[in-house]
Amino acid sequence: MNEKEIIIEIINKIRPFLINDGGNIEFVKYEDNIVYVKMMGACSHCAMLDYTLKESIEAAIIEEVPSVKAVVNVN
Repeated sequence: MNEKEIIIEIINKIRPFLINDGGNIEFVKYEDNIVYVKMMGACSHCAMLDYTLKESIEAAIIEEVPSVKAVVNVN
């Protein structure tokens, strides 16, 4: 599997937890070692968005794909 496929697989594993809380996540692109995602539903305006993005999603992706520098939410 290439890096993009691994990233998408990780996002797909995280998705059910976000859906459980009324949110969702969509992979947008992987470019220049940055993962771009779109947080949706309750996640798009949650006070914990930055924490969830950095401490959960970004941490999980970087653990598997160390070349990733950041995960960024796009609107």
